[in-house]
Amino acid sequence: MAGSAKTVARSRRQERVRRRVRGTDARPRLCVFRSNRHTYVQVISDETGRTIAAVSTMKLDGGTGNKAAARKMGERIAELCRERNITEVVFDRNGFLYHGRIKEVADGARAAGLQF
Repeated sequence: MAGSAKTVARSRRQERVRRRVRGTDARPRLCVFRSNRHTYVQVISDETGRTIAAVSTMKLDGGTGNKAAARKMGERIAELCRERNITEVVFDRNGFLYHGRIKEVADGARAAGLQF
């Protein structure tokens, strides 16, 4: 079963982005995933294969899958990165279009001082 055209297109975009985007220990990858209900953000070091920090709307107060909650998540992930002395990341939109919740996560992280 190949999947719907929408998921196949996202998979192609994801593969294309992942060819270029790699996270290191000095500059980890900020990966965003969105489902119908929630949004998830992880900071990942691809060198060691470890998740450094993670935030999701499931544990965040103030909404589930809306743009305001996505912005708060971006700010929260930037705070967690600052606690771990990370100032620069590589943004991985995970095959999703840079629009809506994905854009709000990025804008929130930038506003809180994280550099892309």
